[in-house]
Amino acid sequence: MIHLTKAAIARWLERLLHTHDTPQRTAAAFALGVLIGFSPLLGVHTLICLVVAFAFDLNRVAVLLGAYTNLPWFIGPYYAVATILGAEILGTQMPPGFLRQMRDLLSRWSFSELSPLIELLRPFVWAYALGSTLLAIAAALLAYRASLAFILARHRHRAHHGHGQ
Repeated sequence: MIHLTKAAIARWLERLLHTHDTPQRTAAAFALGVLIGFSPLLGVHTLICLVVAFAFDLNRVAVLLGAYTNLPWFIGPYYAVATILGAEILGTQMPPGFLRQMRDLLSRWSFSELSPLIELLRPFVWAYALGSTLLAIAAALLAYRASLAFILARHRHRAHHGHGQ
């Protein structure tokens, strides 16, 4: 029988998550995941993260954790705000009757109705791409600084309490 104590779980997680990368490289892997996770490439984030992590020999856990900071309840509001930002920068105007058409399409939506939805959203493709790219870059820069500070504080705490690196 396996005894799951707090210490055993902590040792297991340490072995699982520990890398020999520098704090800067681990923070960069996390920030790269955030960049990919908030990028306009919705739906292929995990695949892109794994390809990039393996290609550059990055901490896969850090990259994936960064990508998964874009949680399901953030996705709708985030991409809406990102598209609005991109539309403002590009001067994209909302087509006449857009909200009514969107409501009508969504009220009877099915995969067979995908073509009309794509056509309705077409004027916002570049706004979506630009806005979400800019916000993803900003989020990645913040993620790097925050995660580096966290990692360095953890290293200092562990060194101070005699747990080594």
